[in-house]
Amino acid sequence: MQVSVENTSALERRMSITVPAERIETQVNKRLQQTAQKAKIAGFRPGKVPMSEIKRRFGADARQEAVGDVIQSSFYEAVVEQKLNPAGAPSIEPKSIEAGKDLEYVAIFEVFPEFTVAGFDGITVERLSADVADADLDKMLDVLRKQNTRFEVAERAAQNEDQLNIDFVGKVDGEVFAGGSAKGTQLVLGSGRMIPGFEDGLVGAKAGEERVLNLTFPEDYQNLDLAGKTAEFTVTVNTVSEPKLPELNEEFFAQFGIKETGLEGFRTEVRKNMERELRQAIKSKVKNQVMDGLLTTNPIEVPKALLSNEVDRLRVQAVQQFGGNIKPDQLPAELFEEQAKRRVVLGLIVAEVVKQFDLKPDEARVREMIQEMASAYQEPEQVVSWYYKNDQQLNEVRSVVLEEQVVDTVLQKASVTDKSVSYEEAVKPVEAPQAD
Repeated sequence: MQVSVENTSALERRMSITVPAERIETQVNKRLQQTAQKAKIAGFRPGKVPMSEIKRRFGADARQEAVGDVIQSSFYEAVVEQKLNPAGAPSIEPKSIEAGKDLEYVAIFEVFPEFTVAGFDGITVERLSADVADADLDKMLDVLRKQNTRFEVAERAAQNEDQLNIDFVGKVDGEVFAGGSAKGTQLVLGSGRMIPGFEDGLVGAKAGEERVLNLTFPEDYQNLDLAGKTAEFTVTVNTVSEPKLPELNEEFFAQFGIKETGLEGFRTEVRKNMERELRQAIKSKVKNQVMDGLLTTNPIEVPKALLSNEVDRLRVQAVQQFGGNIKPDQLPAELFEEQAKRRVVLGLIVAEVVKQFDLKPDEARVREMIQEMASAYQEPEQVVSWYYKNDQQLNEVRSVVLEEQVVDTVLQKASVTDKSVSYEEAVKPVEAPQAD
């Protein structure tokens, strides 16, 4: 077998392969002999069909199968021989497939980039530290109470944060428009659910009152037919209900799976959850800074095949998340290309760091992480046992731990500054940079 390789770009390879005719003919004859043993042809006993008849009937199919198999096997042999690492399936261009002649074809494919991860000392990281103060805990309890707010009918005028049951009809240019009317809708004033001015226009209204609101749809409204247009809404208030926060009692605690521990026990459990969230937030922010630094200091070219595969994965995830009667390939690839490129490049860089530093998942950290996750459940021992009985889930945790070890490896050489902040600042998500 003869092989020659041409570098057509940084990652693309054009490999010309010639396979001796004897190898093809051997494969063709092997298939024909197998066919002859089981072929059922009228006028002949099984296994007694003349080879000339077998070749006449099945020769073309046997050759086609043989050529396909030989191309597949010879391509694999060639990339091993040339020490190439394909990043995707090759595009095959047959040059000569005539019977009795050598098989010649060209395989065009991309290879994984070869690089050494460097520049750790050029990466800067700000590592936050914080504690859960009593005031933070009190604020969290207020949030939990508000999340479980119930509403009771009030015989008074509506205020912000009240829940109104309303009927409304919306018109543009005197005509009712699609989606602009509803009956029995529950609306909390100040929630921002409706267009600007709608909720403000109902402050002070009482049950049984009708109000006419003349409003303008925002210029960037999602329904382009209504964007920027003036509308008239006739609103009837059916009921006004005021918010009632639940008491911090056993009934409230039971909603969170916490029983018979009293207020102090509940505060202890909430604090544990907040501390767990705090640790994860700090760890996540450090990791993101490290990954951003690795991307900046290690620019590499991405194989198109890997990028395409990642875009397809993100499309499927988007459909699964948002549902609807849309197929993944109907979503524009451009929506996912930037995210896909980041994930592919980071995957390559992280894998190279693991290889360079010969990192293996620290099993003690794996168990520690599983125990940390399990502590959020009522029966943590059962959760730990479940992880160690499920190889797929266990390997996912090992992958996360290995990424953490990559981060630790970078931090040993990066420029790290520590900063004490409040709990709120530490857990606050990092805002994405605004496009110009």
